[in-house]
Amino acid sequence: MTTTGTEQPAQAGAGATAPASAEALTRKQLRGSSLLLVGKAMAMAVTFTIQVMIVNHLTKNDYGAFAFALTFVTLGQTLSSFGLDRAVTRFLPIYSERGEWGKVFGTLFLVFGCVATFGALVVTVVHLTSGSVESGLLGGQGSDRVLAVQLLLVLAFMAPIEALDDLIEGVTAVFASAKVIFFRKYVLAPALRLSVVLSLVLTDGDAHHLAVGYVVASILGFLIYVSALLRVLRKTGILARFRRGEVVVPRREILGFTLPLLSSDLVMIVMTTADTFLLARYGGTEDVAAYKAVVPLALLNSFVLQSFTLLFTPSASRLYARGDTEGINALYWRTALWVALLTFPVFAVTFSLAQPVTELLFGERYASSWTILAILAVGYYFNAALGFNGLTLKVYGRLRYIVGINVVAAAACVTFNMLLIPRYGPLGAAIGTCSALVLHNVLKQAGLLLGTGVSLFDGGYLMSYVSIVTGAGLLFALAWLLPDDFGLTSPTIWVTLVATVVVVLALFVLNRRRLAIDETFPAILKVPVLGRLLSS
Repeated sequence: MTTTGTEQPAQAGAGATAPASAEALTRKQLRGSSLLLVGKAMAMAVTFTIQVMIVNHLTKNDYGAFAFALTFVTLGQTLSSFGLDRAVTRFLPIYSERGEWGKVFGTLFLVFGCVATFGALVVTVVHLTSGSVESGLLGGQGSDRVLAVQLLLVLAFMAPIEALDDLIEGVTAVFASAKVIFFRKYVLAPALRLSVVLSLVLTDGDAHHLAVGYVVASILGFLIYVSALLRVLRKTGILARFRRGEVVVPRREILGFTLPLLSSDLVMIVMTTADTFLLARYGGTEDVAAYKAVVPLALLNSFVLQSFTLLFTPSASRLYARGDTEGINALYWRTALWVALLTFPVFAVTFSLAQPVTELLFGERYASSWTILAILAVGYYFNAALGFNGLTLKVYGRLRYIVGINVVAAAACVTFNMLLIPRYGPLGAAIGTCSALVLHNVLKQAGLLLGTGVSLFDGGYLMSYVSIVTGAGLLFALAWLLPDDFGLTSPTIWVTLVATVVVVLALFVLNRRRLAIDETFPAILKVPVLGRLLSS
């Protein structure tokens, strides 16, 4: 098997299919991402239901122990992936665009083999070090610590399964339609977890019941995903291109790209686990519960970004392979504006209506968590509104810069949280995490200007973001001026919701030309009144 050097942008090889234009790729990416967005919205509704049911069914300490163990799953999943999930969506489209099918299959063998091996190691390490976790990372009462470790030993098996699932999702994004991802990620997975939680409630189960159910649901979902992907690859003829003697494992390219970017995983690990671990250490599982209960709500500000992520990288990589910087610039900014505007309603609700939403969903036990939700919403929306700055840097191979800013962001997050959590508890965790998110994205945005060819702000897009900031300011001022009356029939809530709808519609109308709505979604022009308003 051959090892190859770092690739440079090039025209598609003889074996590649006829390349689509940059504008066609942009439209395809937006349409496919919109399908995934619809799916994620459906899954979001189910996830809301699951979160509310779990938080209200378990005691606060039991939920805190479960959330702590689940945080370890996120850490283990990241370590199992070893950053190789990024290699799939970057290199597979480049190799297939050039007709280098030997490298396509070599990449698949490399990444799946490595992730399976790393996943087994993660599970082994967790079981060998469970005693150290109990004594070194957890505060609070002894019974709470024992429960958290017991749940961790069960949920640890989810880490490698979820990591392999992410790889399959990446391969599906490159070679299959968005419909396969839609079914697996946004229909099947939420349905399986909902069935587990319904079983928990109906049988009056405990946290152990929930943990075992989550592991079983992950295994079933993974097996179904593998079967679906194999059918697609066989149907499209990609499997027929496999020639054992022609397989080339591009170790140098894959690892040369992946290893420096492990710093990105470091940032993700720090952003998603440092606050939880420090809260558990200084406050115990009850503080973890107060914080983690509202984190899923704040993360809704990322759901549009995540829906568009999967198809953005293959499209940008194909344009990079052709050396089409202008096409990447157009893809980046139009996608970023779509993400910012589609996320805006979520931000308005999780920020302006943070207090009534928190009390309505989780009750008086979690009433004080609304400030945590509002602060985190700011950080995650800021992250989403700037678009795929980090992914674009990776497509361009700006690895040294990425590593540098990732180290700075991770250090800042740990420092902020260590200073704030001992004094302010969950509120300090929210402030520290939000500050680190903002800092990291400012540094990534600066990187676009320094070395990608993507403009810092492309023409009229600057005014588009000015309109978004203005709309957010108006809603904030309205929420500040209205009375603090938070009942379901309260005029305060309904006035804010109506104002949010008006502002969102106004933002889409003002930015309709930059969004090219009638070209991307021509069917919307047939909608009475709305079609006329949004036509460019």
